[in-house]
Amino acid sequence: MHRPDPRVVLGLHRSRHERRLLTGALDLGVTALDTSTNYAGFRSHQILARTAGDLLPKFTVSTKVGYFAGSDGVEHSLDPVRLKSAVAEAAKDLGREPDLVFLHNPEQSLREAVPYNKELLAAACTALDDATAKGLCAAWGVASWDPSPLLSMVFPTVPRPSVLMVRGGLLVGARTLDAADTLIDAWDLGDGEVWGMSPFGGATSASVWDRVDPRLFLQDGGRFSRVQAAFRTAYHLPRVGSIAVGTDEPNHLGELVGALAGQVEERTVQEYRRLLRDRSDDQSS
Repeated sequence: MHRPDPRVVLGLHRSRHERRLLTGALDLGVTALDTSTNYAGFRSHQILARTAGDLLPKFTVSTKVGYFAGSDGVEHSLDPVRLKSAVAEAAKDLGREPDLVFLHNPEQSLREAVPYNKELLAAACTALDDATAKGLCAAWGVASWDPSPLLSMVFPTVPRPSVLMVRGGLLVGARTLDAADTLIDAWDLGDGEVWGMSPFGGATSASVWDRVDPRLFLQDGGRFSRVQAAFRTAYHLPRVGSIAVGTDEPNHLGELVGALAGQVEERTVQEYRRLLRDRSDDQSS
């Protein structure tokens, strides 16, 4: 089976949305942006259109819907009417239809909705499928921080997403990795249809990266930094074709793009997965 070349997506979760970052990304060949309706205080789309509207046609742009500004702060909803409205508003604020719209962390509402969660998820997916059919976006997907609650809700009457985005990397637990693999199989998604996110578990400056040397996962690890090795390995935990990663520094983005030249030692990754499962089994027993 042909596997696509690994791709970097510039995520704007904690980004200042500066123009220099977007021009730097283009210089590095990074032509995919990922944001969300709730980033930058629900103003990410408007900031992008204002500061880099002329650059946006050079990118594929993905965004997410599911979080809304409420009277008590941020609230999550799978209401189909609100989701469709959010997709239309995203297109209006960006000045263009998004290339991809993710249903953002559906598990947050599903946990509070038992026993009606199957119907809720089906209605939300249908809403995004309808929005795609009406031309409000080019495609839709699901972005899930914890995919485990979604496993019992995959059935033939629910529209199939084009893309699944899940947490990836060495800090993701066995349960989350296995749940992601199960969803990938259930939806019959190829590597190019699966994205990873949060490959460093929050920050490259975390102390764990001083204690762990991810270069052992690469065939030619000596050529790369620990950060680069952790990033490159994340494409195999789980197996994904793209990773959305945030930074405000073009130099850091360049370091990550450079990591794509590394070759991952698949047997080491599989052994790591086995160790993770064994440890998870020991803890649960």
